[in-house]
Amino acid sequence: MIFWIVKGLATGMGETTSDVLVHTIDPPVAVVIGLAGFVAVLTLRLRAARYNAWICRFAVVMVSVLGTMAGDVAHGGLGIPCAVSTPFFGAALAVIFPIWVRVAGTLPIHSIHSRRREAFYWATVLATFALGTTTGDMTVQSMQLGYRDSGILFAALIAAPALARWRFGPVEIWLAGDLACRRFGLPEIPAFWVAYIVTRPFAASVADRMGVDHQRGGLDWGTGPVSLALCVVILGFVACLAANRSDVEHEPAGVRDRDRADIPRFE
Repeated sequence: MIFWIVKGLATGMGETTSDVLVHTIDPPVAVVIGLAGFVAVLTLRLRAARYNAWICRFAVVMVSVLGTMAGDVAHGGLGIPCAVSTPFFGAALAVIFPIWVRVAGTLPIHSIHSRRREAFYWATVLATFALGTTTGDMTVQSMQLGYRDSGILFAALIAAPALARWRFGPVEIWLAGDLACRRFGLPEIPAFWVAYIVTRPFAASVADRMGVDHQRGGLDWGTGPVSLALCVVILGFVACLAANRSDVEHEPAGVRDRDRADIPRFE
């Protein structure tokens, strides 16, 4: 549960922080800064001998900022319609997933025990953030739903996979070489990634509504103050995680393809 809370907060912060950077400095420079920050923290994460809550959550924030910028640049900077960019990023995910399975030999989230598998995970996460950005822009701008109604729509879409997995009984199946748990109606892995993608436009819609002015349908709290407030809350959650290590599960005995002693819990 804490994983999803921090992910949602980081997503909202990434949206408002991206807006602050793009409107404060030259957009291409802002993109370069976001890319440099993401590469730096991801390199630090992949080189870490053990899982570190601070590094991992900072990486989530940076991928949120960069993913938001990627979607915004495609739509606002290059003038690509959301109806085009959204299927493009969806197609990117459709390419990444089978390559992940073929190269790494597995796909379940709980099997990320090596740097190679984690590299595929972060590539997928970046694509989901870009896809979520363009999807949110499409509902807010192209479909003219506004931030409030878009937030309601995506909240309902997030609840759908959760209800699908809660409603039906468990069945164990072999998936991509690993024993995974699936429930009738919606398997675990699709449920995770559907929720992961939709969390982005939902949290961004909420954060945008708090930050933008009244003329755009917001509460006019300011994107800068909203970013700062979300940052403080995230720091509080991460401090708790770093202290009690409740977001860490030890690797199972017999795992050969591993290069760190602990892995994050994706739940």
